[in-house]
This record gives sequence, C-alpha cells and structure tokens, in this order.
Amino acid sequence: MTASLLVTDNNGIREISLNRPSVHNAFDDRLIAELTSAIAETGEDDSIWALVLSGQGSTFSAGADANWMRAMAGASESANREDSLRLARLMRTLNFLPKPTIAKVNGSAYGGGIGLIACCDVAIGVEGAKFSLSEAKLGLVPAVISPYVVAAVGPRHARKLFISAEVFDAEEALRINLLHQLVAPSQLTDAVSRSLHFLSKGGAHAQAEAKALALRIAGLTRESAERLDQENAALIARLRVSDEGQEGLSAFLDKRPPRWISGN
Repeated sequence: MTASLLVTDNNGIREISLNRPSVHNAFDDRLIAELTSAIAETGEDDSIWALVLSGQGSTFSAGADANWMRAMAGASESANREDSLRLARLMRTLNFLPKPTIAKVNGSAYGGGIGLIACCDVAIGVEGAKFSLSEAKLGLVPAVISPYVVAAVGPRHARKLFISAEVFDAEEALRINLLHQLVAPSQLTDAVSRSLHFLSKGGAHAQAEAKALALRIAGLTRESAERLDQENAALIARLRVSDEGQEGLSAFLDKRPPRWISGN
C-alpha cells in the first residue's frame, strides 16, 4: 500500500490498483510518481511474471485530478513541460515493461486512464463503462498518451476521438480495439484469471522478446518513444499556457462552457 496505490502479489502475479476512489482514481503528481516506481520495480522483481493494473471503486481512472490541473494551469510553460515528461515516463515504463500486462478495466476511463489501458498488452473491461479523450474540450490535446492510443486503435479512430472528445461506450471501445474483451462486472475477475492462465504457458524470455518484436514492427521502440515524448511534452506545455488552453482549463475548473462555444 502507498498513498495512491494498493499493491498485492499472488503466485507471481502483481496487481496494482489505483487507490483514490474518492476522486475516481484521478491522476495527480503523487499517483504518477508512485505508479511509475511500482511498475519499474515490477519489471526488476524476478519473483513477478505478470502485472495486472486496475482501479479501486467503480471507476478505472478519470484522468487528471482537478487540483493538479489547477496547479498546472497557473504554472509556467517550462514547469508544464517537466510535468508532462513525468506522465510520459509513466506511460513509457508501462508500455515497455518486459512482462505481460493486463488492464483490468473495472469501470470508466478518461484521458490518461485510456493511456494506461492502451499501454497494456491485454485489456479486459466491463459492460457499462464509458470512455473519452476529452482534452479538446479544454483547448488541449492528448499529446503524451497519443503514441499508445494510436497504436491501440489506429490513426483513423484516433483522429475522430481526438477531435470530437466524445464519450463512447464499452461496446465501441471493444469494436475499435481499445479493449480486447468485454464482460459483465461480476465476470471481470474470472476473465482476467483466464487470460493469466494462458499467459502462464509462455516462456518469460520469449514473451519479453515477442512483446518487443510486436512493438518494434509497429514502429514503437523505447528510443523512438523517448523522442516523441520530448516533442509531445513541449506541445502540451505550449497549449496549456496558450490563450485557448487557459480559457479551456478555467472553464472546466469553473464548471462553465468555454467561450468558444457559440452563445457563450
């Protein structure tokens, strides 16, 4: 247990649960730091062969925490860039973990929560969950998570979801390959266990190489991801301090429509 996470080990399987249910497991700087560290430690622990990532409560992750967003809205472009690089390191650490990973999507996911799902090898979600890449509504873009979301759903779906920022349901998440499997909430644990059963049949070294192979063929390597992370962190930092980004963030925090919506 950490301030933001619940970590349990069982027969070589580590489950890391986001443990901020009162704010729908939203990201803040502490959760990002603790989750990055916990995932990196999992990769180095020879007693662990698989990672399951889940959320406590009824939500997988609501994305950015409002208080964290408020702090970043008032921060400099340089500070925003460094903040974005920390989130990028989290996503990169999860995506390139040399062990099988399963997203146990126990509920809805927004923004960075979708990034975590896209970074996992297997994603199993529950009926009734909702999803959204809502950044455009704030005058922003899902820059840091974009390489992994595009790799998961393809550029055609990503373009639509990035610009529309629309909410979509679990059936659509399954159709576009954000999720591999969709089950009733009561069946989620069993479905994850079945997936782990099949994963347990593979050799650890072969699985690590197979995972790296699939990513490399798709054009994603740790080195290319690090280069993209620098570019995308600079992009989101620039947008956060722009007039439109400041208005979008202020409108969200003030719970009002942004001024660019007709009639406001």
